[in-house]
Amino acid sequence: MALQAASREALAAVELKLLDTLEGAAVDDLGEQLFAVVGLLDREIGLRRALADHSTDPADRERLVRGLLGGKIGDGALDVVVAAVVARWSSPRGLVDGLEALGTTALLVRAERAGRLDAVEDELFRLGRIIAGQTELEQVLSDRGADKAGKLALIHGLIEGKTDATTVALVDNLIGQPRGRDVVSGLEALAAEAAKRRERSVAHVVSATVLSAEQQDRLSTALQRIYARPIALHLEVDPGLQGGMVVRVGDEVIDGSVAGRLDALRRRFAA
Repeated sequence: MALQAASREALAAVELKLLDTLEGAAVDDLGEQLFAVVGLLDREIGLRRALADHSTDPADRERLVRGLLGGKIGDGALDVVVAAVVARWSSPRGLVDGLEALGTTALLVRAERAGRLDAVEDELFRLGRIIAGQTELEQVLSDRGADKAGKLALIHGLIEGKTDATTVALVDNLIGQPRGRDVVSGLEALAAEAAKRRERSVAHVVSATVLSAEQQDRLSTALQRIYARPIALHLEVDPGLQGGMVVRVGDEVIDGSVAGRLDALRRRFAA
């Protein structure tokens, strides 16, 4: 999600309100409630335009949202939404994107407090790899014309009872309200957000064989030395590499696989 300058400033300000709210009360479902508001604003074009119209009096926007949502979502969620609608966003879409980001943050904070953030990050990453490896499943889940309830039932069959409740909530929102995203890249972005919450970058590591704990530790230490920051490893096995590994951190790719070296040699001789 790329926000324009005004929306980035608005999001930073409202995040403070979100964190204050999370500190002040037990609001376990705050993230899900914010996602519900995102769904409402995504469907109601006129409403989101009215709530993001910074030419109107902020007090009028606050009265509108309190009258509409009061009693329908919790007080904590309502306070966060009010803080969002009185802020100045670059566009109505920026307001909706911001509320979704706040919902994601609320859920990740919940997982963090429960000591489950590592598990959620890993589950999101692994689910993305599973779906990426099953073309038909990815097509069905990414089909904008497919029945929403059917897609949710399909994904629940894969993850319900096997993953953390926070993972389920994040995946439900991604698939139920894709808002132009495809499911695999959306899951990768969510896993990266979980890693960012732990102040770590993500290294996607594809190796020819399963890496031992000692090999993972050595790789993590080496990457931290290279990038001068903590690195979270997301591991995948692909025997087609024939040996070695490929590491991707952001846009940078370190290809130390046998297949990669052979391909480089072929390109050199073909030049």
